[in-house]
Amino acid sequence: MDQYLICEDSLEGIFTAIYDAYLLKRPHDEIHIQVGEEENLRLFAEYRTIKADPLKAKKVARTIGKKFGSEGYMSVCRALASADSSKGEAIYKMVVAGLLMKNPSDIMGNLKNRNVMKVFELARFSGNEAHFLVEFIRFRELDNGILYARTGPKNNVLTFVMPHFADRLPMENFVIHDEVRGLYGLHPAQKEWYIVTEAEGFSFKASEHAFSEDEIIYSELFTAFFHIIAIEERKNIKLQRNMLPLRYREYMTEFMI
Repeated sequence: MDQYLICEDSLEGIFTAIYDAYLLKRPHDEIHIQVGEEENLRLFAEYRTIKADPLKAKKVARTIGKKFGSEGYMSVCRALASADSSKGEAIYKMVVAGLLMKNPSDIMGNLKNRNVMKVFELARFSGNEAHFLVEFIRFRELDNGILYARTGPKNNVLTFVMPHFADRLPMENFVIHDEVRGLYGLHPAQKEWYIVTEAEGFSFKASEHAFSEDEIIYSELFTAFFHIIAIEERKNIKLQRNMLPLRYREYMTEFMI
């Protein structure tokens, strides 16, 4: 009978499930990791709910980092940020395959393994989206001096985006809001950044604050500049959508006004 380990959609949740999967001491092809509850249960299968354990997750993270190297570990972390519900299973089976290799650090090159290929694709998609957000995020200054930015990414990439802006805006108080997941990346001036969730009771309603006078002026100037420099004869809508997907535009200043 196959075993399905149900875990929460987080690094700690999935890593804990991987740890517990090894504790079962059963053939790995009989064990599966499932992120979140499933509506249709399978026949002849046993389901177990796994509670996230920071200590177990830390041990798995240490093993992955040691065996697979920094590149392999970062690929796993990027895949964990994916919105794909099959990521837990793919990462688990990739770890199993990697630990059986003579040189586990070469695991990400074993793309003939369908689970490694799946992790590679998820990591690439999340990494590309994080790269896009670094370019497309637009901060707007509120009347209280805080810089606020809205985002709505498909994947949970806020953790990969925050270090970029914390490094470039160390003297600023800023907030990056992931509206899809209810996450807030907070950066107090001259301090370390951190992430909080609406589930923890935190709420930052930018709508309760007006934009500063300078913000309104410069937003209008920037939008006017953006549209004026366009050369009508050289417009290439297909190329524009390829370089700047439509789903990002509702969060960009130049398309708001």
